[in-house]
Amino acid sequence: MSKKIRLGILGGGGDSLIGVLHRVASQINDNYEIVGAVFNPDFEANVAFAKEIDVPTNRIYKDFDTLVEEELKLPKTERIQVCSVLTPNFLHFPMAKKLLENGFHVICEKPMTTTYEEAKILQATLEKAKTVFAVTHTYTGYPMVRQMREMIKAGAIGKIHKVDAQYYQGWINSIIHDKAKRSTVWRLDPKKAGISSCMGDIGVHAFNMIEYTTGLTIKSILADFNYLYEDNQMDVDGTVLIRMDKHVKGVIRSSQVATGEENGLSIAIYGEKGGLRWEQENPNYLYVLSDDKPLQVYKPGHAYNSKLSLNGTKLPPGHPEGIFDSMANIYLGVARAIRGEKYNDGEFPTMMDGVRGLDFIESTVESNKKGNVWINLK
Repeated sequence: MSKKIRLGILGGGGDSLIGVLHRVASQINDNYEIVGAVFNPDFEANVAFAKEIDVPTNRIYKDFDTLVEEELKLPKTERIQVCSVLTPNFLHFPMAKKLLENGFHVICEKPMTTTYEEAKILQATLEKAKTVFAVTHTYTGYPMVRQMREMIKAGAIGKIHKVDAQYYQGWINSIIHDKAKRSTVWRLDPKKAGISSCMGDIGVHAFNMIEYTTGLTIKSILADFNYLYEDNQMDVDGTVLIRMDKHVKGVIRSSQVATGEENGLSIAIYGEKGGLRWEQENPNYLYVLSDDKPLQVYKPGHAYNSKLSLNGTKLPPGHPEGIFDSMANIYLGVARAIRGEKYNDGEFPTMMDGVRGLDFIESTVESNKKGNVWINLK
């Protein structure tokens, strides 16, 4: 019998970027086997896609409810153990809740739900289910992000006083200026995406990266959004001031209309003894800043890195690893948790990260609507 974890996939069919990212990531460390799926809401397209990527069609289901019903009929040694939820945002909550209620482990795309209230319901459901739940804040899987986390934890830069996180993309710029086009994009539809586009899609990644790397909690925020057009209900650009403590402050800058930008996530943490800076488009470099020493550059795979960083490095120094490897490291951590093995709490984002993310998203929307005022996170 295969020792691989039996994986189900919901969504991610066709030319979905998220779909191929999760499928490849699940295979990299040889821990998972895709045994069942609903890749597409159209059953014929669903089956055709399964054939295209060479997944057996006997457990390709017509819809999500059928998947759960039929899988529960199978012996526990054969049924899906964990499901990856890769659908549009509005489907995350009902799918994740039902999976948890029926004893499945869950790997969920972010944002975890479309509302903070739903996130708290999921949290309560997980507490009863006692299964594993991961939220795929993908960038936490990069070895140099993990190295940043461990260096900060070890006191390498001393007490933190300033944080600067930026996530700039430009892809909506080609859509937003055409009224007909922007009405066809699901991320600009609050019924499918939730109450936020920019902060809900990418700003929340920057928020998560700050809390992940620093180990600190963002306590209050002040947000200013841009919608560009009166008929557009969804933010496409925003700046958020953050307070983590009385003397620990920072900023999150996020945009989907930063013309020409691709996937410009970066984070800089400044402390009393030094600073650390990392950029997603050059992920194999962690810059160590100091007032009295030359700039240092840390790279993956070297013995000077932390155990957590090295655990997420699969190749010798000088061999670049990227986004697939980063997601694969999250899947690797989830596999360890499912098997009851020992793992570092930085190996994958959890339900609490999902709850925190929804609190952040709703608070930024509230702050902007109330005229750019400070809002305390729950």
